[in-house]
Amino acid sequence: MADFSLLYPQGASPDSKVLSEEACNDLSIEYICEKLSGETYEQNIIKNIMIRMERDPAVIRYRRDVFDDLFHFPKLRERIKELLVELAYLKELEKSVKDATASPIWQLINRLQELDVYVNCISGIYQSLSEHDIQSEGMHQLKNFVGRLYNENGFEYLHDDIKDLVSEIGRVKSLSIGVNLDSRLMPVEVGIVSINDKPFTKPGLLSNFLSFSSQKDEINGVAGFDGMTKFHTVGKVSGDDPLMSNLSRVMTEMLGTTVRKLKGKLSKYTNVSGYGLTKMIPEFIFYIRWADYLEKIQAKNIPLCKPEILSSPTRETYMHGVYNFKLAIRCAEGKTDEIIRNDLAFNPEHGIYIMTGPNRGGKTTLTQAVGLVFLLAQCGLYVPAESCSLTPVDSIYTHFPADENKTVDLGRLGEESQRMSQIFSEATKESLLLFNESLATTSFAEGLYIAKDVVKALRYLGARTIFNTHMHELAMSAAEVNSQIEGDLAVASLITGIHEGKRSYKIFIAPPEGVSYAQDIAKKYGVTFDQLTEKIHK
Repeated sequence: MADFSLLYPQGASPDSKVLSEEACNDLSIEYICEKLSGETYEQNIIKNIMIRMERDPAVIRYRRDVFDDLFHFPKLRERIKELLVELAYLKELEKSVKDATASPIWQLINRLQELDVYVNCISGIYQSLSEHDIQSEGMHQLKNFVGRLYNENGFEYLHDDIKDLVSEIGRVKSLSIGVNLDSRLMPVEVGIVSINDKPFTKPGLLSNFLSFSSQKDEINGVAGFDGMTKFHTVGKVSGDDPLMSNLSRVMTEMLGTTVRKLKGKLSKYTNVSGYGLTKMIPEFIFYIRWADYLEKIQAKNIPLCKPEILSSPTRETYMHGVYNFKLAIRCAEGKTDEIIRNDLAFNPEHGIYIMTGPNRGGKTTLTQAVGLVFLLAQCGLYVPAESCSLTPVDSIYTHFPADENKTVDLGRLGEESQRMSQIFSEATKESLLLFNESLATTSFAEGLYIAKDVVKALRYLGARTIFNTHMHELAMSAAEVNSQIEGDLAVASLITGIHEGKRSYKIFIAPPEGVSYAQDIAKKYGVTFDQLTEKIHK
C-alpha cells in the first residue's frame, strides 16, 4: 500500500517547492485550514499538503479528478469517513502489536484485531468504489489495488478464520482472582482461580460476597463459585503494572489451547499487514474535508469551477468571474458580503500587472484572490471562479507589509528591500509574484525610484506578477519599461474602478486614473472648487 497514493500517479515523483512562511501568512493558509477542520491534527495534515506547490500538470490533473469523484459522490465520502475511524484504530494497534514487552496472548489478540480491521477496511473501500460511477484514474487504481489485495491474500479464508477466532475469544467474560492473606490479613499473593464465560453480576457473585462478609467470625472456605464455567481466553489488561504483567503471563499459560489455536491460524497470514493502509489517512482527510467545505460554499450559490490545467510554454492563465476565496468562507458562515467577480488573464501581452486604485478599493483582496486560485488549483481542488484555465507556477512569492517587530533592525525600507532581493534570488519565470503596497512605507520619491527598477527586473524575469501600489506614476511607466527591457511578458496597467465616488471593486486594463478618482470623490462630498465657492456665496 505504501506505493499507492491519491496525490501522485504511479511512477510520478514530487516536483514541488514549499511555500515560505510569509507566503503562507499572506495567503491566510492557516485561517483556511481552521475553517476546514476543528482538529489541530487534521489542520496540520491539510496545511502540509497545501504548502507543497506541485507544478507537474499531469499530477495536478490526477489530483483534480480524484477530488472531482469525491466531491460528486457524498455517500462515498461518508463511507470513507466511517473507514477513517477504523484506520485510526488500526494505526493505534500498530503500537500494541510491535510491543515486545507484551505477553504472547496480547500480541496475538492485537494481531487478530489488526487483521479484522484490515479486512473490514479493504472490503469497505472496494464495495464503496464499486457502487459509484467513479471516473478518475486515481480512484480506479485504488479500486484495482484493494481488489488485488483482497484476492491475493486469501481474504475469503481469512474472513472465516477471523470470524471463528473472534467468536471463540468473545466467550470470555471474566476472571476469578484469588488473594491470599497473612496473619494480619495483609495480601501476600494473588492468583487466577478461573477464567469464566459469564460476567460477574450483582445477583450472583457480589450478592454472595456481601452476604458472607457481613457475618461476624465467618470465614469462607471455598475459593471458587458455582455456575462459573472455565474457558480459555483473555481480557484486555495493561502490561505497565507488574501485577497485571504477571497475571497476563499466568493467563497465557492457562490458555495454552487458545494460544496455540491463535498462533496456528494467524501464522498463515504473516505477510498480511494493514498498516500500509493507514498511510492513506492524510490523503483521505485532505480530500474529504475540502469536499465537505466546498459543498457548503456551493450550497450558497457561490460559483466554483473545476480548473483546466494547461501546459503552455507562454504560461498563459485565464480567470473568468474570479473572487477571493475568503469572501466565500464568510458567506458560508452566514455573512452577507457582496462578492464582486472579475476577469483576469496572464499572457504575453498582459503578464505583469501594475494595479492602482483608491484605498480600500479591493487591490489587496484581488491580489490575494489570484494567489489562492493558483494554490487551490495546484492542490487539485475546485477554484473560486466561474471558469479557469491556468498554466501551473513553480511557487508563489509574496511581498506584503511586514510586522513592525520585524523591521526594528533594518528599518521598514531596509526590511522591504531585503525581502524583495530574496524573492528575486529564488523566483523563476515559472513563478507567481504578488506585491501588495510594496515600498509604501518610505517617501514617495524613494519608493518610486526603487519600484521602477523592480518593475524592470520583473519584465526581465518574465514571471506572472501583480504589483498593487499607490504610485500611479509607476503604472504610467509601463509602456516605457516594455520598450526598454526585453522580456516574455509585457507590463500592463490595471485599475480598480470607482463610479460617482463609490468603489466598484471591478478591474480594467487601462492607464491609471489617480486624478479622476480624486475628482469623483470630490464631487461626491461637495469639495470641488465650484461646489465650495457656491457654499461660500450661500
